[in-house]
Amino acid sequence: MSIPPPPGPHQPQDPYQPPQPPNPSPQDPFAPSQDPYAQDTYAQGPFAQGPYGPQEYQGYQGYQGYQGAPGPQGPYPQAPYGAAPYPLWGQGYSPYGRPAAINGLAVAALVLGILCFLPAVGLVLGLVALAQIRKRGERGKGMAVAGAILSSAGLALWVLALATGGASDFWQGFKEGAGARSGFSLAKGDCFDMPGETFEEDVYDVDEVACSGEHDAEVFATVPLPGSSFPGDDHVTQLADDKCFRLRDSYAMDPWALTDKVDVYYLTPTSESWNHGDREITCVFGPVDDKGTLTGSLRADETTLDAYQLAFLKAMAAVDEVLYREPEDSAEGDLAADLTWAGEARDVIGAQADALGARTWSAKARGPVAALVKDMRKASGEWAAAAKATDVDGFYEHYETAYGYVDDRYTVTARQALGLATTPPAYDEGSDSGDGGGAGSDGESGLDV
Repeated sequence: MSIPPPPGPHQPQDPYQPPQPPNPSPQDPFAPSQDPYAQDTYAQGPFAQGPYGPQEYQGYQGYQGYQGAPGPQGPYPQAPYGAAPYPLWGQGYSPYGRPAAINGLAVAALVLGILCFLPAVGLVLGLVALAQIRKRGERGKGMAVAGAILSSAGLALWVLALATGGASDFWQGFKEGAGARSGFSLAKGDCFDMPGETFEEDVYDVDEVACSGEHDAEVFATVPLPGSSFPGDDHVTQLADDKCFRLRDSYAMDPWALTDKVDVYYLTPTSESWNHGDREITCVFGPVDDKGTLTGSLRADETTLDAYQLAFLKAMAAVDEVLYREPEDSAEGDLAADLTWAGEARDVIGAQADALGARTWSAKARGPVAALVKDMRKASGEWAAAAKATDVDGFYEHYETAYGYVDDRYTVTARQALGLATTPPAYDEGSDSGDGGGAGSDGESGLDV
């Protein structure tokens, strides 16, 4: 067997090459023939012989070129079957060409220019972006130029608006539009200004304002209307007239706080606004005088009163309610009806006197309330006598005496001690039963949104 040549200067020994089998000794008598024309048995097995030794090891020497070293030199064979050598590991692949990045300031300048928001900032960003693009070779020059131009135009418009006062007009209109509310979006406790001069006009929208300042009206109740079809103007008006006056006392429990300058009005749906979702009556307080205004809230209920005030006003409300039920044409047409009503007044006033007398009051209100309770019991006795009258003259005698105890000086001193209004309301003698005194009205307004 022939001995392979040792590694030369052009064939360094590969440290990762598999170990070579030991060379046979040149004196080996059993060494195979060195006939260069011996049959090539490469494909017959791993130990097949080639002209220069085992072909399997020649293949390993071919891998030396794969590791970056030159292949066999001189007469030594190349890779089997004359195949092309493998690419070198250290060569790698060349990356595809990558586009330049887009400048972020150019994008920001374009957005600000389109929105016309902070035009001065957009102009500055556009100029800075152009400088960065020239220096860094980035993309986005068109966006930077467009943003700068749009921002310049927006800045010019802002300067013109400020110079002519257009900006202040726009801001005022924006605030008015934001504060405007349609009539059917009003809620209990809201205060607003009317767009027209009177409540007799159709109302399309209103401007909500704070109740602490001057305002045209204050909402004290809303009444939802059932059904899917519009019930008609007459029906809605009749329902509003009944419901609003009944709900007034639950919002303004102190009738003395409603002076003769305050009236009850209501905003009602129309057939057109009904189709737009307006399905409720809005009950409001407003000034009697069309040119007048209200100042401060008229609300006096559980949300604004203390326990002493609530107890006193509830007792007085029960007394007022029974007195409001006085029959029409009293003591002239039906004496029996008058006697029955006088008996009801006796019972209610007597019960409320007992309730006030049994309650524990503050030190300031204890004496004034006790004096009022004494008066109420005297009034109850007069109503009892009126209920037993046998003729009209006897009824009227006790009737007038009993009414003399209503809202007298003891009522005023008790109210003053409790921190309530002390000016008695001006009762309307011409009002019908249920309207009571003070703030009755037939005012109304249609709502069209």
